[in-house]
Amino acid sequence: MRTKPYVLLLSTLSTLGALAVLLGLAPGARAAENGEWAVYPAASKLGGRPYFYLSADPGTTLTDRVTVANKTAAPLTFRLYGADAYNTDRDGGFAVRTQKERQTGAGAWIRPERTRITVPARSAVTVPYTLTVPADADPGDHPGALVALDERIAPGGDGAVAMGVQRAVGARVYLRVNGPTVPALAVEDVTLDQDRPLVPGSRTSTALVSYTLYNRGNVTLNPQVVLKARGLFGRTLLDRDLAGIPAELLPRQKIRLTERWTGSPQLDWGDLTLTATAKDVRESGTVSFLALPWFAAAVLVAGGAAGLFGLWIRRRRALSA
Repeated sequence: MRTKPYVLLLSTLSTLGALAVLLGLAPGARAAENGEWAVYPAASKLGGRPYFYLSADPGTTLTDRVTVANKTAAPLTFRLYGADAYNTDRDGGFAVRTQKERQTGAGAWIRPERTRITVPARSAVTVPYTLTVPADADPGDHPGALVALDERIAPGGDGAVAMGVQRAVGARVYLRVNGPTVPALAVEDVTLDQDRPLVPGSRTSTALVSYTLYNRGNVTLNPQVVLKARGLFGRTLLDRDLAGIPAELLPRQKIRLTERWTGSPQLDWGDLTLTATAKDVRESGTVSFLALPWFAAAVLVAGGAAGLFGLWIRRRRALSA
């Protein structure tokens, strides 16, 4: 199962140590686990209710239960806490804040009945918790997780700086605070970085398209993005549905994405448009481009300049004769 790393710096008596916390959040509709322990909503069986799907009015308190299952042959002790969710910069994946980071949404509102639990070997412990929504909470989605952080710190890395690895697994919490929902999406800062050969036709040209996808609304979106390029006279150069788009773009999150265009034009002038769609929203961002073989253009300019200079010399000589 894929894990999502993030780093928390620690001080020791003699060195500065780095504690890398690996948060296992299982993709797809199944319980979060890493092979040694699992965290999931209390249900009749593992994965029977993979995530917490909750809705509440501002000022109300919900109660539920979370189960931590130990799959190893030895007892394990965990820190149990609530955390806010966000999209990672690397790939837009679902990740959550560390225990020492400031929580402002669902992570701040979750209160487990016990924050430290020891789970016997090949057993499970279920812990009640409350989620209290403030009276002034903004309506919309407030995603988070209930995280079980292993207290063990495993050594890792070499060199003068001490490294430690700590792992965590979290059950996702999809909380919606009742009230007006406003889906809003933006495609921002579209850029095109072209890589063309000096001599046209000597190799294939490429271009790197970069853009920012920004969820400006208060609900989670499942975006899709289409890339289109038009050349001179409206010719279609590219029309592609993009892969690598995050399955969930959380409220008020923005991510920077890239797409490589192999076979981009070496001589053309046009526009490139990225169109992002999700439920009830559709937005686009555009950038113009000029594909010009600069070496060939420089040769033509130099040749033209030489021709004009030669013509000027001949005229001067004709006037002097």
